[in-house]
Amino acid sequence: MLKKERQAYILHQVNLHNKVLSSHLSEQMGVSEDTIRRDLAALAQEGKILKVHGGGLSNSFHQGVVAQDVYAIEEKRIIAQKAVELIHDGMFVLTTGGTTILQLARILPAELRATFITVSLPAAFEYANHPNIEVIVIGDKLAKNSKITVGGEAIARIRDIRADLCFVGVNAIDVHAGLTDNDWEVVQVKKAMVSTSRKVVALCISEKVNTAEHLKVCNVEDIDILITELQPKSKKLQPYSSKGIRIL
Repeated sequence: MLKKERQAYILHQVNLHNKVLSSHLSEQMGVSEDTIRRDLAALAQEGKILKVHGGGLSNSFHQGVVAQDVYAIEEKRIIAQKAVELIHDGMFVLTTGGTTILQLARILPAELRATFITVSLPAAFEYANHPNIEVIVIGDKLAKNSKITVGGEAIARIRDIRADLCFVGVNAIDVHAGLTDNDWEVVQVKKAMVSTSRKVVALCISEKVNTAEHLKVCNVEDIDILITELQPKSKKLQPYSSKGIRIL
């Protein structure tokens, strides 16, 4: 790959999965980690990503990021519009973090009366702006990269909750590999959320469908509803429908 091709690929992977590791990119692209580190540094210097130890992060993790800087923002808005229809008065709703969750938080109807429980600080701030929503923030160690709370205490508290709905932001989903991610601590939190909730709703732009990361969250059969920006009868989504998942 030429330098521009490498950096375009890296930027796409960062935007798609929010976080990349130098070691994984090196394997995927067949180049040295030193080359990857130089490419990450160049992209960070141009303001296109955030460089962190061992890899890079999407700019969407940066506090104060505006909508036009969010990857696939229109697709995420469509997903949020579909998701909000599932929420009703009196519900207890558990959510992970991520830019799709933030879009959902911003369009909740003003008259909605529900309780939102989250490990995500950005999501908690959005919920707190709502006039009639009760907000519960699950505390523990803060993962600075993803701005969610992680750790044993957070997981224990999640397991004490029996939420009506759990909205999970998806990093990657595949009908065989299941729901996967690339952050060990985030995966443990998502596992706990999936295991304790009455209904699990996966929010996923279609570009992440049929992709897989290294760490497993759950099987696709553990998901009740899959929401993408596509039409429910899209051919790409039929394998998931055949597993008994409701497609929106």
